[in-house]
Amino acid sequence: MWCVVKPSVGIPLFLGACAVGSFAVHTMILNNTTWVKAFLNGNADKVASASGSSAGAPAAPAVKK
Repeated sequence: MWCVVKPSVGIPLFLGACAVGSFAVHTMILNNTTWVKAFLNGNADKVASASGSSAGAPAAPAVKK
């Protein structure tokens, strides 16, 4: 690849593309979910209590011999 594109051009271009892609993914996550915004705004306790309201994992059934 570096025979076609100079590293002084290719490396910044690659890193820039990674940064733009990462920014786009994180922006979509923030725009399309509610719990991420609540967590980042400091409302993690409200989010945790809503998802932690179940009694936990059910117990395994007893093994009959």
